[in-house]
Amino acid sequence: MALEGEGGVKRSAPAVDTGAQTPVLRISQLDALELDSSLEQLVWTQFSQCFHNCRPGLLTPLEPELKALLHLLLWRFTLYSRSATVGQSLLSLRYHNTLSPSPRYRPLSRRQKLGLALLTAGPRWLKERSHGLLLRLSPGGAASERDGGLLRKILSLVSGVAQLATLLNFLAFLRKGRHPALAERIVGARAVFSQPDVARDVTYQYMNRELLWHGFAEFLIFLLPLVDTRKLKAAVFSVVLGGDGGDRAGATGGPGAWKECGLCGEWPTMPHAVGCRHVFCYYCIKSHSVADAGLTCPRCGAEAGRPEPVKMEHPNMLKIKGAAVGLD
Repeated sequence: MALEGEGGVKRSAPAVDTGAQTPVLRISQLDALELDSSLEQLVWTQFSQCFHNCRPGLLTPLEPELKALLHLLLWRFTLYSRSATVGQSLLSLRYHNTLSPSPRYRPLSRRQKLGLALLTAGPRWLKERSHGLLLRLSPGGAASERDGGLLRKILSLVSGVAQLATLLNFLAFLRKGRHPALAERIVGARAVFSQPDVARDVTYQYMNRELLWHGFAEFLIFLLPLVDTRKLKAAVFSVVLGGDGGDRAGATGGPGAWKECGLCGEWPTMPHAVGCRHVFCYYCIKSHSVADAGLTCPRCGAEAGRPEPVKMEHPNMLKIKGAAVGLD
């Protein structure tokens, strides 16, 4: 970028000095690695769903190779072309070439990018394929068993050394805040801000919204069990139908009004009444009266008395508090 000074002379703007930049937080670097891992897992899951209707276990023999291939595809279109992974791009980070003698920002070379890809995908593939490789290199015989045991020991030793080196690298990262992955330290790649001069705009709008909804959900969890929906429904019916309208509806609604339980809405089994003109199943009214001492009729809102069986005066007649109603 060119700047115009006094006298109309153009001069180039100084390049960014990586040594004077604000160091990247450790949590940001770890978050970038976690985002990259989540993206790889998501891509593998979507790729596996494409073969969901195929024969079970179709991808199992080639699973390590397919995962390595998908990792290389992501590397080609992210790190190779932009010197930053997907996770780093989301956090405004990128890789800086620490092997360059210049203190200014230098992108990674092709060798460094290729080294990152091989050191990331290679150990994973070797770890998943080690058992199969040992079986292929040990076809049979005493000599083959000795060679296989030697190879197994070598692989175990290499794996132990790699794990120890990873642990030491992570401890060094916690102390100095650079190179969270061992592959980054080997190839000389360090995470820096892609836009160091942009002021950070820290807002808590998302956090405030989440806290608000979380508090509202907890309030509903404590409030809803205290609300008697049955009484509320009866009160609404009472207001809509106008006082004893529900009772009048039960008395003049015809035979169909007596063919369903006031609680479950089904044909009343062992019909019982509680003082109003509505009929209930014995189990429904008994269980509700035991659970709630101040039970009211959900249809008319009348206070429920002691459940009493409905008397049968005629095979097709029900007698409820002196009112005989036909069921046909």
